[in-house]
Amino acid sequence: MSGDGKRFSLVEVRLDENSIGRSGPDIEHERAVAIYDLIEQNSFAPVDHPGGPYALHLSMAESRLVFDIRTQEGAPVVAHFLSLTPFRRIVKDYFLICDSYYQAIRTATPDRIEAIDMGRRGLHDEGSNILMERLKDKVTVDFNTARRLFTLICVLHWKG
Repeated sequence: MSGDGKRFSLVEVRLDENSIGRSGPDIEHERAVAIYDLIEQNSFAPVDHPGGPYALHLSMAESRLVFDIRTQEGAPVVAHFLSLTPFRRIVKDYFLICDSYYQAIRTATPDRIEAIDMGRRGLHDEGSNILMERLKDKVTVDFNTARRLFTLICVLHWKG
């Protein structure tokens, strides 16, 4: 992105290490890829703020998801606390199907892997739409940004 394109984007994303549970290599890989992809391409505009670029620190506090948004220089913009209740079922189902997917890629037929992956992507899309709805009056994000953020929410939910 060039100059003005970064004005409404994330240039840094951090997950609170104290909020993250133990995880295996598959989850760590998902986390790293989501952060990398998110930084490379995103649309992120806190409502009623003149522009960034922004740094986002995601954490959990008292069963709430915390979006601590700052400018690239570290000046506070806003912190939003979102209830995790709307995400619980979808995250649980997403982890179950991800486990099936990771097992399938080692032994299953290509057709079986594709079927499981379609289900996984469908749940991921559903979670992304829920996130966009929950953020709509707080932060404007595009669908691909919501997908990557949903992946990070899943990482924060993971308890090993």
